[in-house]
Amino acid sequence: MTPAIRTQTQSARPPWLVLTVLTFVYIINFLDRSLLGILAKPIQDTLHITDGELGLIGGFYFALFYCFIAIPIGWVADRANRVTILSLACGIWSAATIGCGLASTYSELVIARMMVGFGEAGGVPPSYAIITDSYPPGKRASALGIYNLGPPIGAAFGIAFGASIAVAFDWRDAFLAIGAIGLVTAALVKLVLRDPPRGGLDPQRSDAPSGKAPFWATVRAFFRNPVLMLAALGSGATQFITYGMGNFSVLFLMREKAMTLSNVAIWYALVLGIGMGGGMIVSGRIIDRITRKSRKGYALAPAVSLTLALPFYLGFVAVPSWPLALVLLTAVMFLNFFYLSASIALVQEEVRPDQRVLAGALLLLVMNFIGLGLGPTYVGQASDFFAAHGHPHSLQIALYTLAPFYAVAILLFAILARRLGKETPRPMESVQ
Repeated sequence: MTPAIRTQTQSARPPWLVLTVLTFVYIINFLDRSLLGILAKPIQDTLHITDGELGLIGGFYFALFYCFIAIPIGWVADRANRVTILSLACGIWSAATIGCGLASTYSELVIARMMVGFGEAGGVPPSYAIITDSYPPGKRASALGIYNLGPPIGAAFGIAFGASIAVAFDWRDAFLAIGAIGLVTAALVKLVLRDPPRGGLDPQRSDAPSGKAPFWATVRAFFRNPVLMLAALGSGATQFITYGMGNFSVLFLMREKAMTLSNVAIWYALVLGIGMGGGMIVSGRIIDRITRKSRKGYALAPAVSLTLALPFYLGFVAVPSWPLALVLLTAVMFLNFFYLSASIALVQEEVRPDQRVLAGALLLLVMNFIGLGLGPTYVGQASDFFAAHGHPHSLQIALYTLAPFYAVAILLFAILARRLGKETPRPMESVQ
C-alpha cells in the first residue's frame, strides 16, 4: 500500500511559481559562472594569462570556495529559512561578478571568482530542498529537470548576451551588467518566495525526525551510504568531462576551428539552449517514468546516455569545421546531462526531509570538487603541457584525453544500477 502523503500545513507559494523563480535564479547563477569561459579569449588578451591559469580560475580556485562553503551553508539552511539564505547568496555572487569586471590583474580576478564561488555555494542546495518540498514523489525528477534548465539557459544567454556586449563594448561590461541584474534578482527572491514546510509532501516515514539532524552524524552517514557515494562519484566523473570541456569549448572553437566571437554569440548559444536544455527536460521525464517501476532507472539512464555520447564527443573534437562541430556538440550536450536530474532526485529521496539541504550540499561537494574543481584545471594544465612540448594543437589533444573519463562514469553508474536493483530504499540514518 502506498503511504499517505501529508499535506502542507502552512501557507506556501504555488509550486509552479516556486519552480519558475528558482529556475530564474539558477539562470542568473550560470550567467555569472559561464562568462569566464565565454570571454576567455578577450580576457587572455587583456590580462595575458595562459590556458593553465585560466583553468585554475574556472576550476580549482572557484571550486575551493564553491564546494566546501556549501557544507556549512547546507547545515544552516536545514535549520533556518532557506529562501533567506538563497537571497543572500544571490546578492553575494552578483556583487562578486561585478568585481570580476573591475579586476585589472590576474590576482584580482582570482579573488573575485573565489567570491563568486562563495556566493554560489548557497544557491543550489537550498533550491533542491525547496523544490523537493514543493512537489510530491513521482513529480520531483521532472521538476528538478526543469530547474536544471538553469545551466543551459543561463549559459546560452550568457553566450548571446556576454559575447554581444564584448563585441560591441568590452568584456568587462558584460560582468558589470549581469552582476547588476543578479542584485535585483536577489531582492525579488526574498519578496516573492516563502519557505515550504520540510517534508510536507512526503509519505509518513518511520525515521521521521524528532529534532534537527546532527551535522557530523549526517555527514558520516552520507559518506557511508554506498548508493549516495556511487551517485556522487559517477556524477563527479561526468562533470570532469562537462566542466573540462565546457570551460574551454569556446576558446577551442575560436582557436582551432576559426569561429568568431560574433558566431559564438548566435550559434554556440543555440547549441547550449537546444542540446543541454533538451537533455534536461527529456531526462527528467524519462527518469520519472522508469523509476516508478524500478529505482535502477536513476543509474541506468545516465549510463546509457553517456555511452551514446562518447562517439559524438570524439567527433566534435576531431572535425575541422565549426558548423559540423556544433552539430555533434548538440548531441553531446543532450546526452551528457541525464546524470544530473537522476542523481539529485535519488539523493533527495534517499535522505530524510531535515537532511535534504546538507545532503544536496554534500552531493555538490563530491561531484563539483571532482568535476568543477579538477576538470577545467586538468584541461588547462594539459594544454599548457602539450604546448610546451611543441604540439601545435595542444588544446585539442587535451580535450581528447577527457574521453577515458566517460568509461569511468559509465562504470560507476552501472555499479550503482546493480546495487539499486538488489535493495529497497534505505533512508540515510543519522545515529550519533
